[in-house]
Amino acid sequence: MTTVGQRRPSGPRELTRVGDRSSFVYLERCVVHREANAITAEDGDGVRHLPSATIGALLLGPGTRVTHQAMSLLGESGAAVVWVGEHGVRWYSGGRALSRSAHLVEAQAVLWANPRSRLAVARAMYRKRFPDEDPDGCSRRRLLGLEGDRVKACYRREAARTGVTWRGRRYTPGDFTSGDVPNQAVTAAGQCMYGVAQTVIAALGCSPGLGFVHSGHELSFALDIADLYKTEIGIPVAFETVAEDEEDIGPRVRRALRDRIHTTGLLDRCVDDIRELLSPGAPTPHTAGRGEAPDHTGYDEPLRDRVTLQGDGGTEVESGRNHGDGIVW
Repeated sequence: MTTVGQRRPSGPRELTRVGDRSSFVYLERCVVHREANAITAEDGDGVRHLPSATIGALLLGPGTRVTHQAMSLLGESGAAVVWVGEHGVRWYSGGRALSRSAHLVEAQAVLWANPRSRLAVARAMYRKRFPDEDPDGCSRRRLLGLEGDRVKACYRREAARTGVTWRGRRYTPGDFTSGDVPNQAVTAAGQCMYGVAQTVIAALGCSPGLGFVHSGHELSFALDIADLYKTEIGIPVAFETVAEDEEDIGPRVRRALRDRIHTTGLLDRCVDDIRELLSPGAPTPHTAGRGEAPDHTGYDEPLRDRVTLQGDGGTEVESGRNHGDGIVW
């Protein structure tokens, strides 16, 4: 087996399929550099080598410094790079998506552009949150009412479970200290979940602004996705943290959610949920390569450029040639 320094550059056909890659690699408090075809992470314990072709998305946490050469290699390998808070609970900036394919963002735009399909996705999101209730046939107003009732019930249930006094959801946007401690905890948890959702959306190349429940904000879709896990993860962790101690509640909630996100594998689950909502029936990165046919969305061959031209009637036309040849105007 050759060492990292002796390996020649890999061609696109030799690169690891995204389905076989590590979906997310998280680094913090280190210097990220390049050695041949490997990304190196150097800290006080030494240097670790990560073959670039095996990275799906690299999450750069607090205290990381990354060199230009490392970014160049990650770009060539088709890896996404996202600058985040601890374990992804904040989203600061993002590079390219996991794939050169526009499949998911095009599917998102098509579903969003039609009011009927937009409502259908909103119903599917509700079904993911509350699988014991069937939202088929519900109007948007009805969905919002049902969601509001279920969230209120979740607050009451978690308050009873943890012994925390709950006087209702009260907060002022932009003023974290305006609410009491339980409300501050819920707000901090929500902010963390938004960061997780935005990180995954950026990695998949979707549009954070095209929401199916929320609307009119640059992060509407991120708010949609974050809400999928509000009553299951966000609110329970907030109340559990308050029950332990009311001091320093914001940072403690963020750390608790960081650990819960890691232990529950929420990032991978979020990837699968987004793909299922936008492209139902297509194998996810975690099932691709286990007998399913490739879905040709760019996830199986991340560096394969597939560019076509739009034709009439929803057809696609071959690119890379002059289509004026032989046409009578």
